Amino acid sequence: MKNIKLVIEYDGTNYVGWQRQKNGLSVSEVIEGAIYEITKQNVDLIGSGRTDAGVHARGQVANFL
Repeated sequence: MKNIKLVIEYDGTNYVGWQRQKNGLSVSEVIEGAIYEITKQNVDLIGSGRTDAGVHARGQVANFL
């Protein structure tokens, strides 16, 4: 299986941060859903760092197998 690197930019206004949480929608959750739509496989997205609620990112790196 290939290790895929993503370089991500997002507006975090409507998200609870990077990490999946019970109290709202996370950035990683949305990206994992998009990857599933393309590959039809569930993946665990690993981010280079986490963000708090409402934080934006430019050039954040993540990967999945």
